[in-house]
Amino acid sequence: MKIVKTNAMRLLEKEGIPYTHHTFAVNPEGTSPEDIAAQIGRPLELIFKTLVTVGHSKANYVFCLPILAELDLKKAAKAAGEKNIELIDQKDLLKVAGYERGGTSPIGMRKLYPTFLEKTGLSLSQIIVSAGKRGHQLELSPRDLLAVTQGTAVDLLAETRSIF
Repeated sequence: MKIVKTNAMRLLEKEGIPYTHHTFAVNPEGTSPEDIAAQIGRPLELIFKTLVTVGHSKANYVFCLPILAELDLKKAAKAAGEKNIELIDQKDLLKVAGYERGGTSPIGMRKLYPTFLEKTGLSLSQIIVSAGKRGHQLELSPRDLLAVTQGTAVDLLAETRSIF
């Protein structure tokens, strides 16, 4: 089997940052986070998603948070120093980030955008993010992720409210 090398993997190797490459089968109808965790044999809690946003100033920002968590847009705007922030339109993702939906890595984007990691990620020895291609994941230290993206760890999670 041919080894896939993504921009993210090449950048980590150039910087001498250790990582583990995981692969999973992509279901055309969508692959659930639970399926990904089962296929790569790692706990769901380690898998983080990457969201690309645009601020009121039209600048772009990158946010990494646990895959099942919800980004609090007010906290994201505050972290970015913006009046408000919203997710970019999916049709603009490839142009802005250089990655497609479902394969967006916080590492190796077209430009180095301000990047924010949910601060609870720092309590983990390893986190898993997209490698920049659907079906490929990278496991690395959250501190190494912050170093390679020049990122900041902040509180990004939306509060979950009980209906009872």
